[in-house]
Amino acid sequence: MATEGGKRTANRAMVGRLSWGLADQAASSMTNFAVGLYVARSLGLAAFGVFSLAWLTYGVVLNVSRGLATDPLVVRFSGVPTASWRSAAARSSGAALGIGTALGAVCLLVGLGLGGRVGPAFVCLGVVLPALLLQDAWRFAFFAAGAGQKAFANDLVWGVALVPAMVVAARVGTVAAFILAWGASATVAAVYGCLQSGIRPRTTGARGWLREQRDLGYRYLVENVSLSGASQLRAYGLGAIVGVGAVGAVRGAELLLGPFLALLMGLSLVTVAEAARVLRQAPHQLTRFCLHLGGGQAVAALLWGAALLLMPDRVGEFVLGGVWSSASELIVPATLGVAGAGLGSGAAAGLRALAAARRSLRSQLFASVCYVIGGLGGAAVAGTVGSAWGVAAATSISSAVWWLQLRSALRERHHNPIPEVRTP
Repeated sequence: MATEGGKRTANRAMVGRLSWGLADQAASSMTNFAVGLYVARSLGLAAFGVFSLAWLTYGVVLNVSRGLATDPLVVRFSGVPTASWRSAAARSSGAALGIGTALGAVCLLVGLGLGGRVGPAFVCLGVVLPALLLQDAWRFAFFAAGAGQKAFANDLVWGVALVPAMVVAARVGTVAAFILAWGASATVAAVYGCLQSGIRPRTTGARGWLREQRDLGYRYLVENVSLSGASQLRAYGLGAIVGVGAVGAVRGAELLLGPFLALLMGLSLVTVAEAARVLRQAPHQLTRFCLHLGGGQAVAALLWGAALLLMPDRVGEFVLGGVWSSASELIVPATLGVAGAGLGSGAAAGLRALAAARRSLRSQLFASVCYVIGGLGGAAVAGTVGSAWGVAAATSISSAVWWLQLRSALRERHHNPIPEVRTP
């Protein structure tokens, strides 16, 4: 009975942490969704395409930071003693801040060189990148500590600060103003994260952190950047093949599926930490945990897509304005693509928990290549719609590869146990 009681308590604790994770992702999703909708309605299709290019570039930089600074934190410092977590969180957040500063300077210089319509957007992105990456680092740190409620509160503060910032940006009426407003509100949340944690980011410890975590960090860097880089290549290629309006149409379809896309991009905050706990406490349950995770996301995405198909045009036009007519044609392939990615994410969480960086890197590189080939090949054959169907096919194929790699990693685990948590 004591064993059953302990199991129920552990399950309740896991459900609680996952619930906070879902609540946090809901808050984060609403923030991103609100920004995208506001810009789409305020600026129109072409300007929204420019904003989308800056947004996708932020996604690449964010994944650099996660791969080097915060993914190793979640894998190796989830559920460890508080002193170890605090030291790791200080150095991890310092690394994220340093990465944001360095890559922000690159974006600023690129923007100054580009000029035209795109240049000012990249200049402003470079200015706000440090705050954006630091805010994201606090979320990872809180979930590693099992304190998802703090991550939720932090995203809630960001959302509240975003409201007046967006109002001011709308009065200015430029892409640059919206990016600055988005980053200014993130700065408020990043500072609040320092107060929540009682930790100051240690930029002086960033180099040591990167060195200590290099066995995972560099592979996760390539893995993460290949994911966001594939999206970036598809966006640039689609703009070149079809036009910048096509980039706006794809982004509009992504906004319609925003709750699940944001969930896929950020759910690793919760799922990798939970998968690591499952592996340490009940390793035989890992496969089932990953199946429930991936299957649940795939089914939820399909149900949301079905609801979007039933949405009247007048509602879609109210939500997306002039972007709706182009985005609505992509609902079916975009939904299937998100469902396939959701299914594969369950296996990806398992590979991260196993610290099987070589296998997860192999899977992600394969998925990224398929994504670019499907997205650009489809665009060359059938324009924007063809690109969406190409991506849907690519994510389905990639999902199968993720699960095959997880199965192989589980078989190898008996001979190659996961590394012990490193403490400073």
